[in-house]
Amino acid sequence: MKKLLGLLFIVLIPFGAVASGGSNENLDTVHIDLSDTKSLQRGARTFVNYCLSCHGASYMRYERMAKDLKISDSLLRENLMFAADKPGELMMTTMPAEGAKQWFGVVPPDLSVTARYRRPDWIYTYLRSFYIDESSPTGWDNLVFPNVAMPNVLYRWQGGRIANFSESDGNKHFEGFEQLQPGEMTQEEFDLAIQDLTNFMVYLAEPAKLVRYRIGLWVIIFMVIFTIFAYFLYKEYWRDVR
Repeated sequence: MKKLLGLLFIVLIPFGAVASGGSNENLDTVHIDLSDTKSLQRGARTFVNYCLSCHGASYMRYERMAKDLKISDSLLRENLMFAADKPGELMMTTMPAEGAKQWFGVVPPDLSVTARYRRPDWIYTYLRSFYIDESSPTGWDNLVFPNVAMPNVLYRWQGGRIANFSESDGNKHFEGFEQLQPGEMTQEEFDLAIQDLTNFMVYLAEPAKLVRYRIGLWVIIFMVIFTIFAYFLYKEYWRDVR
């Protein structure tokens, strides 16, 4: 029996590593707050304007997003529905798969559940780790995802920069970024924009969390009230016994 349990433990270790991300990168920590509706709204705006042109979010409908994030129907139609005609449609990309494979060498993945697979810290660090690389087909590379096929679509916000590396023992070591052209945002503003986008992608991966949060609050209130009544009922039952 002990041998069997030991074998199961060894077999399950790789699955646990994959489920938790399984990587040892030095990732920056991002604060996720699904109760911050304004942050989710800003993240949704960035996602629709900069991500949805290449990546789909085919598990989410526009009307569901608008309802969850308290976005009015008029605002949804005017500012967030560039690739759809009806609010009930799925958030699909308009980029054809064949064209994407020809342009980028690979079809951009659907981002519906990326935050569950990659983890929020990974997304946050990845989106802030692009740098100019003349040898790359897109002209960009990424510290977290080397040789990535995706260009830096937010370069206007972040500006152009290069990464400095040193070599020792045949290995490259990252030394830091060097800013070549300023972006439209300061570093603090850009970090906040990426935090909002990451926050939205966490919501996108599991929108039912918002429902659970709302229900959970009422459950806690009920349990507090029930506990008070149960305490006084307990005292009443045992009053004569004592």
